[in-house]
Amino acid sequence: MAARMTASERYSVCNLCEAVCGLRVRVEGEHVVSIKGLEEDPLSHGHICPKGVALTDLHHDPDRLRRPVRRVGDEWHEVGWDEAFDLVAGELSRIRAEHGPDAVGAYLGNPVTHSLGAMTHAPAFVDLLRTGNKYSAGSADTWPAQLVALLMYGHQWLLPIPDVDRTHYLLVFGANPIASNGSLMTAPGFPRRLREMRGRGGKLVVFDPRRTETAKVADEHHFIRPSADAAVLLAMVNVVLEEGLATLPAYADGLDEVRRGIADLTPALAARWSGVDEAVIRRVAREFAMAKSATCYSRTGLSTQRYGALAHWAVQLLNIVTGNLDRPGGLMFTRPAVDGIDSGTLKPGYIGSRRSRVRGLPDFSGEFTVATLADEIETPGPGQIRALLTVAGNPALSAPGGHRLNRALAGLEFMAAIDFYVNETTRHAHVILPPTGHFERDHYDVLFNALAVRNTARFSPALFPRSADARHEWQIFQELAKRYRPRGTMKERLMLSLSPNRLIDLGLRVGPYRLSLRKLRRNPAGIDLGPLSPALPGRLHTPDKRIDLGPRELLDDLPRLRDSAPEDGELLLIGRRHLRDNNSWMHNSGRLTKGVPRHHLLVNPADLAAFGLNDGDTAYVRSRSGAVMVEVKATDEMMRGVVSLPHGYGHQHPGTRMTIASAVPGVSANDVTDPAVLDDASATAVLNGVPVRIEPV
Repeated sequence: MAARMTASERYSVCNLCEAVCGLRVRVEGEHVVSIKGLEEDPLSHGHICPKGVALTDLHHDPDRLRRPVRRVGDEWHEVGWDEAFDLVAGELSRIRAEHGPDAVGAYLGNPVTHSLGAMTHAPAFVDLLRTGNKYSAGSADTWPAQLVALLMYGHQWLLPIPDVDRTHYLLVFGANPIASNGSLMTAPGFPRRLREMRGRGGKLVVFDPRRTETAKVADEHHFIRPSADAAVLLAMVNVVLEEGLATLPAYADGLDEVRRGIADLTPALAARWSGVDEAVIRRVAREFAMAKSATCYSRTGLSTQRYGALAHWAVQLLNIVTGNLDRPGGLMFTRPAVDGIDSGTLKPGYIGSRRSRVRGLPDFSGEFTVATLADEIETPGPGQIRALLTVAGNPALSAPGGHRLNRALAGLEFMAAIDFYVNETTRHAHVILPPTGHFERDHYDVLFNALAVRNTARFSPALFPRSADARHEWQIFQELAKRYRPRGTMKERLMLSLSPNRLIDLGLRVGPYRLSLRKLRRNPAGIDLGPLSPALPGRLHTPDKRIDLGPRELLDDLPRLRDSAPEDGELLLIGRRHLRDNNSWMHNSGRLTKGVPRHHLLVNPADLAAFGLNDGDTAYVRSRSGAVMVEVKATDEMMRGVVSLPHGYGHQHPGTRMTIASAVPGVSANDVTDPAVLDDASATAVLNGVPVRIEPV
């Protein structure tokens, strides 16, 4: 029985990551006293991780900007909102008028998807800029999954979700839900869900180059060479087809084309490329096909490699041909209370309607990959980016070739940022417009309810009113739009004129459950809308309501995979994440960064000895595009021939104003990733499987 809420307690939500856990927050005046998990929450059931507790640090952080600042030389000065709005809108308008709309670029960071006001108003304002130079964090880690969803299911956001609460066999490639609580799979409290799966006789099998936190609790973990996932998964599909284990839905076409296209990707070949034993590949394929229910799940490790789109396609194929798509315990589609897909708010997407100016790379749904942002800033000529607006992003650390992007940002004619920190990226801005903090704004999860393992709905009012001298993100975009020219279409003006709460209320009312904001306010812990349920073929957005198992774009990419035989002795770099990390933007919390350092390069002891290094030594990590110097740590959790650096570190740049983060040791892994190397099919940056060498300092 959950404890009754007292007068000093409030319901809230942790929207730092995709788990969106419900919170019970105790307050005194304007101060947060304690944060606990909310047992009544129908999705998180009281789960909370260290990041949720650290929201206290973020709320009270003295480094957090609360008023606009303008940079003059190397010094920052507070300015009034009107002056800041006029300066930003005026400079963007001037550069557009002098050099054309493409001279103004925009980058939307990962936290945009975690903020209601940013989700509803940032894209509308960016559309108002009329620029072809649009970028987002999605090009660094989600495009392969979105592309496959577009090609197979007709919509880039129609992403099937593992029904982990009912499955009997969970097969994981390149994902670490113990640390992430799911990504493109909102599953707070994954350890509890795993215990429940085992209670019904279920099994967890993990393939990963590192013995991750998830792999350590799995029933089986198999080391796999980075970028070999697609070969192993397609070999499993071959086993299913060859041994008569396939169960195909009536609304799927193209199996013969798939069979011919992957026929030579055998378990024996996959074993040579991946380091996984051939017998393991065959056995796991059979177990998966014959399980009472099964679901294969993949995430960042597959998205950020040379064959990301092929790997995600292979995941979908394995689920489909074994009859595990659109069935309880398999891979299923959500039915969110605010349905951006069926309402048309979220566009289906497209690829290759335009090409980038410098490298000729295809766009995806109107955006270019962030891997070419530095090219577009540094290369002179018509369409060169001269002004940049960043929203809640830190591409100087998160984009490939971060050192080059840092140099490019320093050369911009004008840069503005909507952020409440002076970080490695925003230090280059001329003006920073800080939005209200997490507890000062209302929240409803638009995106992550659509990716959750159970259908729920919850509205979380702000815990504290914004001060008179503060602005919500949506208010910032509204004010910039009023001052910017041209005015935009009627739809854009309408989107920008309404508040996020009004937009959400409209979405709830026309959604599948006919809810309203008033009803959610009466149920502050959230409303349980039930488990995922079969929805195909009706939920498909393909013209004929059928699935094409072998999209031509992916079949045509198979020759590139066949030419991918690994080189002998090649050392490959992968990233990693930790429960206390959140990309690059939670390292200014003392409670999250204390304890054992997590910045080291992890190396298998045998590899370390071969390089003439000892545990704790400092080494150079070199790639074709850069080099970093970092301490090494010997561990048998790494596969031979693979080393690992965490993502989001490297806060020692001059000019930042993040006191705790600047003292956190570590380097940016993206200083050695190569922006010239992409997944050809999706134009996604390759952040995993980077060829490197290490040597003593």
